[in-house]
Amino acid sequence: MNKFIYILTAAALAAGCSGNKSATSQDSTAATVVASTDTSQVAPNPDAAIMEFENVKYDFGKIKEGEKISYTFKFKNSGKSPLIITNATATCGCTTPTYPHEPIVPGATGNIDVTFNSTGKSGMQDKVITVTSNASPAVNEVHLTGEVTAKSTN
Repeated sequence: MNKFIYILTAAALAAGCSGNKSATSQDSTAATVVASTDTSQVAPNPDAAIMEFENVKYDFGKIKEGEKISYTFKFKNSGKSPLIITNATATCGCTTPTYPHEPIVPGATGNIDVTFNSTGKSGMQDKVITVTSNASPAVNEVHLTGEVTAKSTN
């Protein structure tokens, strides 16, 4: 398929360089072929797993620098296929997500447990946890937000 696109593109470019007025129709054909390979236009699989979170944002409020906050993001597989989480990452090393490594069957629930260590942090925080899976969509994000205030020096 890639060779076919390459040949069509090369033919369109050659026709365009020759000054031939019929090159316009060849260019549009090549553009149509290239555009049809764009995977962003692919319809989602109706039988895919669907990861539905109860809450996509948790505001922990105000905490003192050095405190640890833990929260559990609960989700349900509301799709028709088993949900397989392949990764869960956070925006920085101060936030640690853990996720189930076994498949979540359709209709079942699961948890993404997140711990935020505020040591060395101050001000408003928005820690993004990115969950990658076989669901539709394949990438989901949840947020842990709040404010870290300075430790009191008694």
